[in-house]
Amino acid sequence: MTTAGVRVGVDVGGTFTDLVAWDGAGQMSTLKVPTTPDNPAGGVLAGLAAVARVAGPCASLAHGTTLVTNAIVERRVGVVGLVTTRGFRDVLEIGRMNRPHLYRLDLPAKPEPLVPRRLRAEVSERIGPDGSVLAALELAELPDIIRHFRSEGVESVAICLLHAYANPAHEQALRLALAPHFPFVSVSSEINAEFREYERTSTTVLNAAVMPLAARYLDDLVARLASGERAVPIHLLHSAGGMMSVEAARARPLTMAMSGPAAGVAAAAHLSRTLGLPRALAFDMGGTTTDVCLVADGVPETARQRKLGDYPVRLPAVAVESIGAGGGSVAWVETTGGLKVGPRSAGAAPGPACYGLGGHEPTVSDADLILGYLNPERIYGGSIRLDRARAEAALDPLRRRFGLSLLDAAHAVVEVANANMQRALRLVSVQRGYDLREFTLIAYGGAGPVHAGALARDAGISRIVVPAHSGAFSALGCLVSPLRYDAVQTSRMQRRPPLRRPELRARDRRGRGEPRRAADGVRAAPSPALRLRDRRERRVHQPPGDRAARPRRRHAAGPRQLESRVARRHAPRLLPRDRRHHDAALRARLAGDRPNDSRTSAGRGRVVDDARPSGPALPRGSARQSVDRGRRVNEVDP
Repeated sequence: MTTAGVRVGVDVGGTFTDLVAWDGAGQMSTLKVPTTPDNPAGGVLAGLAAVARVAGPCASLAHGTTLVTNAIVERRVGVVGLVTTRGFRDVLEIGRMNRPHLYRLDLPAKPEPLVPRRLRAEVSERIGPDGSVLAALELAELPDIIRHFRSEGVESVAICLLHAYANPAHEQALRLALAPHFPFVSVSSEINAEFREYERTSTTVLNAAVMPLAARYLDDLVARLASGERAVPIHLLHSAGGMMSVEAARARPLTMAMSGPAAGVAAAAHLSRTLGLPRALAFDMGGTTTDVCLVADGVPETARQRKLGDYPVRLPAVAVESIGAGGGSVAWVETTGGLKVGPRSAGAAPGPACYGLGGHEPTVSDADLILGYLNPERIYGGSIRLDRARAEAALDPLRRRFGLSLLDAAHAVVEVANANMQRALRLVSVQRGYDLREFTLIAYGGAGPVHAGALARDAGISRIVVPAHSGAFSALGCLVSPLRYDAVQTSRMQRRPPLRRPELRARDRRGRGEPRRAADGVRAAPSPALRLRDRRERRVHQPPGDRAARPRRRHAAGPRQLESRVARRHAPRLLPRDRRHHDAALRARLAGDRPNDSRTSAGRGRVVDDARPSGPALPRGSARQSVDRGRRVNEVDP
């Protein structure tokens, strides 16, 4: 025990709240307490009190939570009003033309918008895509909007004007006018300063919707921590895998969505760098979900957009794939008679049947206990002792339904859950062009190491790493994550001399909140993805005085280079017997001549239209039809 205090990382999950205490000497201790969904701050404080008895008082708190994610998925959000440019109030409802469920016509084509049409107000103004003011903002229209929103019980307001990413002046003016009347105002140019109106509007509205919930939780947590013997500084994890201050979390609470899985990925990336693993898969199986992420060279993959509760969220985030398969996932039988596991979970209350807390439905944890994967003599979560008799009673209906023995029924539940998790592993690796056999599986979470062996065997993975304190590994990620902020800005390229470095820095400070980062002691640095994009943009830049010279220099390299570019663009893979004729035809075409439109290879009976290669030779006696330049050609190999 230390008197100076310990650094504590907290991850609030759907079933357990995990805590990791790390003192100045490098000694680490972990603890699990049940999550209290009705009072999340109370669960965190109960965990901190337990840590104080074991490791010492808390000196600083790093916190990750699923509070925002669960609120959006369950639609437990505040009443939101939207203010947008006149003529664009229905962008949120029109959305995109794709259907989330292509073959399920019984399901709605689109999710219900978070803001009903009666709460979507319009103001007269217009900003051009280059940031120029085409029509001035009419602030005289605001009093009627304020009265209407107040009569409808609006608690927070989202402001999203057309092309505000290029010029936020009108949005800032609206914020100043609405802030005295509404406690929570969300501005799109500060949340997501990118083009794509629907995604930007959806992200801004979701941020406004969770602002009241996040503010109440943070205010309660800060006040209860301040009432103790010593002040405890708090930082919260955001979805990109970094820490942020409480003030930043109040202004942008949507960034806390998926912060729990991001904490585990941050810890897995830290471990990957420490062990020198070039390719790793972070595999976090908790009580409610399983989260999988690819880590390459110690850096987790990131995504600029993802869906949260059927709504697009365009914010930088760790590319975590989550499925509803955890230790508390319920096994059930669908109407067609098939066995399913998840996505519904027994959660923290009542929990799996073997916990003895009132649960009676069969879960993955019950099956693991019957198969001997879990030790019934061990105490879990500090106070839970597993009851095999209750697990057998919960699985008995499934056993009788399928006519199986108890062990076979438990094995069937585990196999179905493993198949779901196997698909998640392939989704982040094989479907992105990676070979699973080259990866190391980092298994953590309450149930991750239990199922890691079977998953690695089926996937051909030869190496598994189970870290110490794997059950609270996500809480450790809160302690190893740096303090950082992520900002993305759409910048339209113009044909003009490139900006000098001081001018670029000045523009970044104006548009990306440099004062707030400086106050937190964070130095701004572009990400590798942004640097790569900048290089691509600089390649297409063409100074005005050099427009005529560049095409001449490009073609001066010789006709063979031009031929190769045209061939790569227009021609499929060439067979050796076709390459000579194709090159001659291409040179003739570039010179202005046109060769014969067709040719017949003697002895082969093969017709090729316009001297275009038709692919590999067919087996003798087979036929194929191909369409070339709008004409159908029969190809026969006798």
